[in-house]
Amino acid sequence: MARSSPVFEQPKSFRASRRWGRGYTVETTDVVVIGAGFAGLVAARELGRSGHSVIVLEARDRVGGRTWTNHALGHDLELGGTWVHWVQPHVWSEMTRYGREIVRSPMAEEAYWLGAGAEVRKGTLADFTALIDEGQRQIIADALAMIPRAVDPTVGGITERDQLSLQQRLDEIALDDEARSANESVWVGHVNAPLNEVGLSSALRWASAAGGHWPLMHEASATYRVVGGMSGFTAAIAADVPGDIRLNSTVTAVEHDATCAVVSLSDGRQLRAQRVVMTLPINAVDTIKVTPVLPDAWVRSNRERVASQGFKVWIKVRGRLPRFFAYASQHHAISVLKSEFVEDDHTILVGFGADHRAIDITSVEQVNAALGVWRDDLEVIGVAAHDWMKDPLSQNTWMTHRPSQLTRDLSELQQADGVLHFAGCDTADLWGGFIDGAIESGLREARLVSASLAT
Repeated sequence: MARSSPVFEQPKSFRASRRWGRGYTVETTDVVVIGAGFAGLVAARELGRSGHSVIVLEARDRVGGRTWTNHALGHDLELGGTWVHWVQPHVWSEMTRYGREIVRSPMAEEAYWLGAGAEVRKGTLADFTALIDEGQRQIIADALAMIPRAVDPTVGGITERDQLSLQQRLDEIALDDEARSANESVWVGHVNAPLNEVGLSSALRWASAAGGHWPLMHEASATYRVVGGMSGFTAAIAADVPGDIRLNSTVTAVEHDATCAVVSLSDGRQLRAQRVVMTLPINAVDTIKVTPVLPDAWVRSNRERVASQGFKVWIKVRGRLPRFFAYASQHHAISVLKSEFVEDDHTILVGFGADHRAIDITSVEQVNAALGVWRDDLEVIGVAAHDWMKDPLSQNTWMTHRPSQLTRDLSELQQADGVLHFAGCDTADLWGGFIDGAIESGLREARLVSASLAT
């Protein structure tokens, strides 16, 4: 995308540059932001508007990070983050700022799920809601006791329960096989991982953010899309950044000391900055060599990996179908399926699964076979997806913690390491893992960086 925003003139105290062996000039700037997703763009905008010179380095050929509106299967499809809601204050503020509107995903006319013997059940939205209600209420029943204030997700009873997995919590609840399978698959749609690898905290913090109401939490997670797409949204923010956004700029190393950092790119160029804001997800921070090494929490979390390891796939099937959703079990290749676009001659479905290795999401044949768990009358004629687990710049979908990771690591992950600052949905307090969380962290770090430069 073309950029016309000016690069700010460097302060005299930090304007010196030098030539080095390959003939490049080492540029200087107040702040380098690594990554042009929501967190990086918001941080750069705020810092630039506070009078600091900012250069954003983005390895991809686009802005948006793990949000990406791509035209495929005849539609503008969100290959990454999709849904927003007015109970998410940071994203809603940005929606208001840039005049973005929302559209509701289709209300289902039919529902499919699996019975106790794996036989297919068919009913209505009300039927399925009644089936999962008890389990959903019990899973998050103590959300407000465990996390009394959603903006402080590591404070409260969660410190004593964070070692539990979401699966362990489900196993504590007396449910019949049909209700258990349905409840488990519903949560796969939220956490994008096998439930025994996901911390209970992931469910409780989102429920707390929704006031302890499970229907509101579900609505906030998967109901309203942004008109014009996420790429249009991030482009609007990018156009508001009073600094330089450089695409196709892969950072390979960051060397830092108490006063500045030198950022090296894959093409040999270097930039010197007084502060660096890193926005890479936990799973991908090791793609940049940082000297001295990152804080222990980053190294430990990167080694363990976060829990999310699933996928999202768009599926084009022949014919105009009644709007429906379907849930299998967490052990099926595709656990969650629902209609998003219904046309005269085709229907576009979106599916989610817990394990990206369970299916080739680029294969029409494999996806078609996976849909057979619910229906044998669907003919897949196209698929579209991006495997974020295989993407070296993300290596996960969205943040879901493993047991104990939230309370053990979050506060340390938020702390600056000298001139290095960290932003992204992985380090958010309120809606961690969501676009709202990315924006929250970008605002936070911009404020802290600006304050540190003023001293």
